[in-house]
Amino acid sequence: MDNEVPASDDYDTPWKDAITRYFPEFMAFYFPLAHAEIDWQQAHVFLDQELAQIVQDAELGKRLVDRLVQVSIRDAGEQWVYIHVEVQGQHDANFPERLFTYNYRLYDRYRRPVATLAVLADDGENWKPTHFGYRLFGCEMGIRFPTVKLLDYADQVEALLADTNPFALVTAAHLFTRKTKGDPEQRYAAKWWLAKLLYERNWDKQRIIDLFSVIDWLMRLPTELEKRLMDEVYTLERNVTMPYVTSAERFGIEKGLQQGLQQGLQQGRQEGRQQGRQEGEAALLQSLLARRFGALPDSVRIRLGGATVEQLESWAIKVLDAQSLDEIFDQG
Repeated sequence: MDNEVPASDDYDTPWKDAITRYFPEFMAFYFPLAHAEIDWQQAHVFLDQELAQIVQDAELGKRLVDRLVQVSIRDAGEQWVYIHVEVQGQHDANFPERLFTYNYRLYDRYRRPVATLAVLADDGENWKPTHFGYRLFGCEMGIRFPTVKLLDYADQVEALLADTNPFALVTAAHLFTRKTKGDPEQRYAAKWWLAKLLYERNWDKQRIIDLFSVIDWLMRLPTELEKRLMDEVYTLERNVTMPYVTSAERFGIEKGLQQGLQQGLQQGRQEGRQQGRQEGEAALLQSLLARRFGALPDSVRIRLGGATVEQLESWAIKVLDAQSLDEIFDQG
């Protein structure tokens, strides 16, 4: 049915990708005090496997994403610490206790200070946990953690749209998603507005693609409105010569995609110069792979950027059936 909105708004992949690619900006926007204490001249490292070992037996509820990041502290020599970030999507009475459990498990395993930071993306205006603990026989155990509530930005939309931090737009997209639930026309208008703002920022092409991808997945539209938006975005792209294809690409996937993917690649080839063809198809395939397999390692992004159009087309055909990135590139 063309006017049917997808059953639920999807947050996991866009949140994870955005935090991974723009972690310093994430910290600066939501946790500025912590950001100021981190030595950003030193590399920060995401520890997904290490975190998985800690949380694999936990009851997670609707956890949108959590990340474990190793960072260095300013003026502390070789000292480094862990930051555990969790984005929670719904009210969960066990959430504070879970953060307490993760924190002490991480400390027990690694014997390093662990800062636990929470971002709440739920709809409950009065739910904002900041601590968990207990007392017994004079002994105190517990944790206090900084909490950011996205709903708290609801009266700051104008400031969010003027802010150059990418997570200001991510937050605005989240708020618009909530506000326009059940009103596809209003959501279309808000999504198109955010799309135009991206192109007005004079950001580099990759940042526009990444952030539009987040907006696209947060703000799902019925099929007909998605088509209309796709046409508008194509027109905008031609005007600024900067290809973006997430809406078109997802469209094809949901219809059973191989034909849609081929058409998307063909359209990209017809609309650009040879360099534009390569860049557009690389961006399309990168977005497809990220949707299918999650955040991509730098080695894959570099490989896509250096590939020929023929290689990109060959890899794209494998996307629907491949179970891993290795299967995509096994015959390069």
